[in-house]
Amino acid sequence: MDQLALLFVILLAALVSVPVGDYFNLPAPVLMTVFGGVLAVLPFVPNVDIPPDLILPALLPPLLYAAVRRTSWRQFAANLRPIFLLAVALVFVTTICVAAVAHAIVPGLPVAAAVALGALIAPPDPVAATAVAGQLGLPRRLVSILEGEGLFNDVTAIVLYHVAIAAAISGEFSPWEAGLDLVLSAVVAVVVGLALGWGANKLMSLLGDATLQIGLSLLVPYASYVLAEELHGSGVLAVLTTALFLSEYATDADDVMTRLAGHTFWDIIDTLVTGVAFGLIGLELHNAVRTASGRWGELLGWAAAVAAVVILVRLLWLLPATWLTKRLHARRDIDEEIPVGWRETVVMWWSGMRGVASVALALAVPLTTEDGRPFPDRDIIIFIAFGVIIATLVLQGLTLPALVRRLGVRADSEREKDFEKELAVRATKAARRKLREIEQVEDLPEELSEQMLRRAYDIGIRISPDMGEEERREAHHKRARRLKRVRQIQSEMMSAARHEVLAARSEPGADPEIVDRVLRHLDVRSMR
Repeated sequence: MDQLALLFVILLAALVSVPVGDYFNLPAPVLMTVFGGVLAVLPFVPNVDIPPDLILPALLPPLLYAAVRRTSWRQFAANLRPIFLLAVALVFVTTICVAAVAHAIVPGLPVAAAVALGALIAPPDPVAATAVAGQLGLPRRLVSILEGEGLFNDVTAIVLYHVAIAAAISGEFSPWEAGLDLVLSAVVAVVVGLALGWGANKLMSLLGDATLQIGLSLLVPYASYVLAEELHGSGVLAVLTTALFLSEYATDADDVMTRLAGHTFWDIIDTLVTGVAFGLIGLELHNAVRTASGRWGELLGWAAAVAAVVILVRLLWLLPATWLTKRLHARRDIDEEIPVGWRETVVMWWSGMRGVASVALALAVPLTTEDGRPFPDRDIIIFIAFGVIIATLVLQGLTLPALVRRLGVRADSEREKDFEKELAVRATKAARRKLREIEQVEDLPEELSEQMLRRAYDIGIRISPDMGEEERREAHHKRARRLKRVRQIQSEMMSAARHEVLAARSEPGADPEIVDRVLRHLDVRSMR
């Protein structure tokens, strides 16, 4: 098997892991990690030969962009304090604790190398957290905090990692320069992200065509990441800024085709890239196995100790951080989403899985220092990092569904229904207002006006069937049943039409381009 065939196998597995994960109620990223680990020990599977410095630029931009599309800037702003406590403060604390323990238990491990190890395994993975949280039906407040933590913690961790690597290579370290680098990196990233977001928004309006706009949306996160990195900024933060800007300002309510096609496109990209990323984690297991040759007991002990520190520090940090957030929340009238009770705090604790960023940073540790000597204990750092990644992904990922069921942490379905009903009412009122505006300008026949008024009411009923009085709901249900039958008949008629047009594609003299254009017209009509 060559590497191209291996890539196709991983892509196929990425698709299959979704229904398999749904059936067994397990996160697809965890299944892909296990699958990659199985492939890594098979003798006929080749070693993955990907330059470490290409892993983050190739995988992170589309994953981050896809994750940001499911949220909004206002949601981040409303949860700024808990996200800061997790994405910034906790990353610093975890880095320091891991560095202290690793420096103490690994003989001869320099402080700078220990800090690099702490930084690369400090950030929980945003993709794993989002996939797990979305699949388990957790409360929206927990999903928001986990998504925010996962998206922003990479920024802090990567900057800390680069500072530690630079110190280990050169043998010099300045706290003031490190702090200045962190600030400048963030400023450059935000400026680049806003500039590219603004430019992409203008360019999308000029392109017009849905296909071109979606193609541009794929290029933008890569451009944002690469440009920020070239200017010594944070590529991750630049992608987040660009994606948040576009999600806020590049949404046209009437551009239905672009929105539907874009949603489908990014779902596909998210599934495939996530599968490749976590399959790569499992495939890189062979590096750890090669490093541990003859030293299994010692290295496994170090990895287990560091993994225990990572997991324990998260718990010890979450308990007081959650309490503090609740106290501050109670004193202010703000719309901030926080964990409610110890059960949700425990679920947040056990959701701190490591993943793609940690793998990429571990593999990107330089081979040599500035004076040409080997980077201190590089193989040990990589082994411990992979031990922590596998332990958190497999152990926590496979047991989290059972923990959630055991603790009974579920989304507030009543609250979601109430909000859905509120949106249905607002949509109905907006439709009625527009109808009244049209009636003031045009003299509509009474029958047409009444028909349009009923359709305005049906807009809300279709969103939330509980909306309205019992009599009107029953009348809607009767119309809905009649409409359902009409749509069934219409669907069969459109199907016959599509089959006839498609059959013409293979007839002598038929122009395939014209056939496809007619077929596309029928497809669009079928969606209405």
